[in-house]
Amino acid sequence: MHRHHRAATLAATVLTGALLATGCSSSSGGKKSEEGEAAVSAGKATTPRMTVAVITHAAPGDTFWDLIRKGAQAAAAKDNIKLVYSSDPSAGNQANLVQNAIDQKVDGIALTAAKPDAMKDVVAKAKAAGIPVVGFNSGVDDWKRLGMLEYFGQDENIAGQAFGERLNELGAKHALCVIQEQGQVALEARCAGMKKGFSGQTDILYVNGTDMPSVKSTITAKLKQDSSIDQVVTLGAPIALTAVQSLSDAGTKAKIATFDLNKQLVKAVQDGTIEFAVDQQPYLQGYLAVDSLWLYKSNGNVSGGGTAPVLTGPAFITKDNADSVAEFAAKGTR
Repeated sequence: MHRHHRAATLAATVLTGALLATGCSSSSGGKKSEEGEAAVSAGKATTPRMTVAVITHAAPGDTFWDLIRKGAQAAAAKDNIKLVYSSDPSAGNQANLVQNAIDQKVDGIALTAAKPDAMKDVVAKAKAAGIPVVGFNSGVDDWKRLGMLEYFGQDENIAGQAFGERLNELGAKHALCVIQEQGQVALEARCAGMKKGFSGQTDILYVNGTDMPSVKSTITAKLKQDSSIDQVVTLGAPIALTAVQSLSDAGTKAKIATFDLNKQLVKAVQDGTIEFAVDQQPYLQGYLAVDSLWLYKSNGNVSGGGTAPVLTGPAFITKDNADSVAEFAAKGTR
């Protein structure tokens, strides 16, 4: 697709609010928690109380997942839903959490499929038990194959290509794409898409996203080793903010751009420390995933008609528009 046409298409997608996100971690590490009385002002459903399990691959301490959870809580509060949230970065453990939800006879399950094959059997078991399953955040290429009803998120390959094209416009020549969890499909797709859209050289660097001192030293070492790298691309806000320190330590003039936001990241875009960020709108992902199960149960609705994903990104956050996002980021919902 011609770049200008693509840019117009992306802009139209952003305007329709159809954009999505994929992150990778959380803070409740397998512990279940019941919630659903988050403060919202959208009224409250009078439909019968139902129970929805939201099960993610979140890693402890990753603020990205706080936004997913807040969105899920808001929808649950509105829809008279008892929300049971649990997470585990281990695919096997996450599958066990899905099995637990099936055993508890929940009314619906929303899950992330960062390692799709690990979810295949439990999704089939949920369907056999008559429990609808929707996917969100990770697994855009696999949700239909796995037998899920709907999907809410960002097409990471498309987002990556758009990211690469923006780097072309900014004049970057040699990019380092930092992946914080090897084999995680959404993250790998981002760098693969970026490499496709970017006309310069792309190197991949794997780091351990759960060990920030190690992330910092690994990026620093790579930048010192290859001074031709003029662009660092990170796949999460905490990694981006850590990479800022790496650039300083390495004494390089390289720039940083990233996927995903948090409050501190928006400030970094405002002050120019980070060039831009791609927002997949995690709050929206959590909200739509839970709300979709209520719509399905109460009215038989299927978003995307069961054939197309509902896209929540990529929305580009730059210095020009960061102020409009900052007020929501300050409240912890962007």
